[in-house]
Amino acid sequence: MDTIVIIGYIAGTLTTISFIPQVVRAWKLKETRDLSLAMLILFAAGILLWTCYGFWTESLPIIAANVITFVLILVLLGLKIRYK
Repeated sequence: MDTIVIIGYIAGTLTTISFIPQVVRAWKLKETRDLSLAMLILFAAGILLWTCYGFWTESLPIIAANVITFVLILVLLGLKIRYK
């Protein structure tokens, strides 16, 4: 595997798992007051566009990281709406 692809997977993994503590915290505490709804929506849109870019450039690290991150953002959005 090419070094640049490995770096892409590592970067994608780190940025994706950075959302897990926030999702777990929001889920456990049933509290999302500190999360901006506008930020979550804008971030989700950006992640969706990165996913499209990944498909167009056939970059598996970009696709994988952004699909997983998009799911985590959707969970946070759902929690934000549910616990508003």
